[in-house]
Amino acid sequence: MPKLQTTEKDKPPGWRGHNGDRRLAARPRAKLGPVPNLEEYVRPDWWRGIFNSLYLKTDADVVDDAAITRTEVDLFTDILRLTVEQAMLDLCCGQGRHCLEFTRRGFRNIEGLDRSHYLIQRAKSAARSEGLSVRFREGDARKLPFIPDNFDVVIILGNSFGYFESVQDDLRVLREVFRVLKPWGKLLIDVTDGGFVKAHYQPRSWEWIDRKHFVCRERSLSAGGDRLITREVVTHIEKGVIVDQFYAERLYSRESLAELMRSAGFSEFTVHREFSPNSTRNQDLGMMEQRIIAVALARKDWTPRRRKTKIERRSIIVLLGDPNKPDPLKPFTRFDDDDYYTIDQLKNALNELEGYHFQYLNNHDTLEQDLKKYVGKFDMVLNLCDEGLMNDPMKELHIPAILEQHDIPYSGAGPQCLAHCYDKSLVRGVAKEMGIPVPEAFLVKPEDIAFELPVAFPLIVKPNYGDSSFGITQNSIAYNYEELSNAILDIRSKFGYDKPMLVEEFLTGADISVGIIGNPPESYQVLPIIEEDYSLLPSGLPRICGYEAKWQPDSPYWNLRSIPADLPEETRRLIIEYCARLFVRLNCRDYARFDWRLDAAGNPKLLEVNPNPGWCWDGHLAKMFILNGGNYAGMLQMIIQSAERRLGLRAIDDKREETPNG
Repeated sequence: MPKLQTTEKDKPPGWRGHNGDRRLAARPRAKLGPVPNLEEYVRPDWWRGIFNSLYLKTDADVVDDAAITRTEVDLFTDILRLTVEQAMLDLCCGQGRHCLEFTRRGFRNIEGLDRSHYLIQRAKSAARSEGLSVRFREGDARKLPFIPDNFDVVIILGNSFGYFESVQDDLRVLREVFRVLKPWGKLLIDVTDGGFVKAHYQPRSWEWIDRKHFVCRERSLSAGGDRLITREVVTHIEKGVIVDQFYAERLYSRESLAELMRSAGFSEFTVHREFSPNSTRNQDLGMMEQRIIAVALARKDWTPRRRKTKIERRSIIVLLGDPNKPDPLKPFTRFDDDDYYTIDQLKNALNELEGYHFQYLNNHDTLEQDLKKYVGKFDMVLNLCDEGLMNDPMKELHIPAILEQHDIPYSGAGPQCLAHCYDKSLVRGVAKEMGIPVPEAFLVKPEDIAFELPVAFPLIVKPNYGDSSFGITQNSIAYNYEELSNAILDIRSKFGYDKPMLVEEFLTGADISVGIIGNPPESYQVLPIIEEDYSLLPSGLPRICGYEAKWQPDSPYWNLRSIPADLPEETRRLIIEYCARLFVRLNCRDYARFDWRLDAAGNPKLLEVNPNPGWCWDGHLAKMFILNGGNYAGMLQMIIQSAERRLGLRAIDDKREETPNG
């Protein structure tokens, strides 16, 4: 093979020194024959001009195949467990094939970014022709035009990573992705399996790309062995050679990619599977032949936002459980990743509310001192510490008691309400006094060894004190005396519960929840009533939404979902009336949830009242609010505004609508 001769005066304008070697930074304009070293002809910015209409021909068997795109979107959706509300960035999106497919499936917050002007224009044209609402823009992946904490998910697909000459540039891309992801956001990367390519690449190949074009390729590893260099010669049967181009793509092994992710700040890097496209041409798949699909997690804090203009802002202290202390209600008696994720979703939602400044307190050892330090520097407390003081559920009422002791205004129920509603038997007595139906029931005290059964089977056994379905499992349902004894023993032994048990008739009708935000009777809103959908639960399991549904992902109960309740209008009206009366009688404030169940004849009976119910993004109250056309941030805002009205605080913006439209 003849060596290409180059004299000093023949050197092209792009010639430069690189790491002590002489090297071509630009491909010579003259037509080339055989070359001894492919790497010498790769421009550092080869990616600037190569992704054009010809690229859509040479790679059409993969990147322009609708069936392959649909299969990939199915796969990515399943791996990430995507929902249509999530904000997603398709980085290096090409002609937007994945963005468009996601949007066709109802995803509403999709953006695509790519360096190629031609491909972005193709993407925009396709979106317009289909009437799809998706945003495409040109940009450099090393400096993304987005604010921090902007996306739930970033995807880099189709081996669109590793084009830059320097590993440091690849690292810059990942650091930018980390920056624009929200806390707990995910990066999915679909990249060539570097180890496989090193062992199996074809030094020479050719294929027909349509009836008049064929492409010949030469390949070699770079001098450092970390990149695959490709020369691609495209020929038209009548016009001859129409392009002779060189490019280089970095080969990452799983280990080196994981290390790069860690350097960028990501954690929990996981390779989910290998993937090969089902190409109809199936002649020369090159770098697309075998890819790995991996996901990394952005565990980080929210980035402080800079306010451009000075506006009137209400200062609010948010009280939370203490993550450094044991929590007896949680499966492993401690805060885990789900808890931290839930707190981050809360902070994200509150950050969306204009006119407020939020500070967070969760150190219960110094809680009183911290509150005293801030007295006079904030307007109210948003009390979301439903774990209780020191994460002791029996001390949930201690938090508002401390606030009242220091004359601090706060949201939610007071100490007396929390004390009453924590006792299920007491709430039953109040309801019966008001003429509100409850299931037949009796108490079993800790010292009781034998007891009479004033209620017929089937029965359900519950801890009389508690919430979050503590102690209630599939073993809590009893159809005979032996099962009843075992159910009581199960709660005492597995959950360490040593207080009175409530034994109720087990109702078999719809399991429903009612949410109220506001303060009856003057100003309040009843949210859409929901019921638990047990249709996917395996037969033989009792239809209950207990501890397993809320805390155990490996349980068949974990996949329960809430749906709009299907109730006769008279039943709906009656339940709402009862809930409003109970709200006032028990002195609930700002928001509450009421759990009911229908008997076999369709009659509603009250199970329990939940003042300060779960505020989390995926809780029952949030589900109701979303059914009402709102979103999680809107729900939190409405709770805050209810407290503001009750406390006599002037609204931040009297013109702002106070309806749950997000």
